[in-house]
Amino acid sequence: MFQRLRSDIQCILDRDPAARGTWEVLTCYPGLHALVLHRLAHGCWRHGLRWAGRFVSQVSRWLTGIEIHPAARIGNGVFIDHGMGVVIGATAEVGDGCTIYQGVTLGGTSLVRGAKRHPTLGRNVVVGAGAKVLGGFTVGDGAAIGSNAVVTKPVPAGATAVGIPARIIQAEDKAGPGFPAYGVTLADDPVSQAMRGLIDSAASQEHQIQLLWQALETLRQERKDVVRA
Repeated sequence: MFQRLRSDIQCILDRDPAARGTWEVLTCYPGLHALVLHRLAHGCWRHGLRWAGRFVSQVSRWLTGIEIHPAARIGNGVFIDHGMGVVIGATAEVGDGCTIYQGVTLGGTSLVRGAKRHPTLGRNVVVGAGAKVLGGFTVGDGAAIGSNAVVTKPVPAGATAVGIPARIIQAEDKAGPGFPAYGVTLADDPVSQAMRGLIDSAASQEHQIQLLWQALETLRQERKDVVRA
């Protein structure tokens, strides 16, 4: 238990430049508190103490603003940053090393009891602030979900998903450098790409028009020379 707590604290120190030390993380990070309480709630749930699990989960929600169903499975080294408004559903699974920012929902789209209704996050997934990941599908290892994205379909490993509804804008090497805070990468904005394409097209057309004018001027001059002759 204490080894896992030390691992949780270390992952926060590694990923949050604002974290100044172990004591500060232990006392001032609601995401850490929510995970510790979830382990207690999940233990109650697995041992058939369903009401106790739900009650501990409710207390955690009051204290941290983070709602994690006691049946949800959370891996090691998970960092819930800021945390307020995070909701993780009953059949959700969060892999090792994931980072989840405030306002994220790992929700379900089905009312079928006993079905896999909530998403599974692979290892080292980053889910940006306000993102909604809805449905019983998998987000692959090393993927990034941009802030405020609404994801309703599987995301490949190493990919970045943004927008409403989410679209894949980048497929990256999972072993690539850097940590994509808030699910933002160095991938170019598709709107910027489209604008540059339009500007390049306009410049090309302008050049072609100039060539046509030059050709017309040459023809006019040749015609004048023929008339004079």
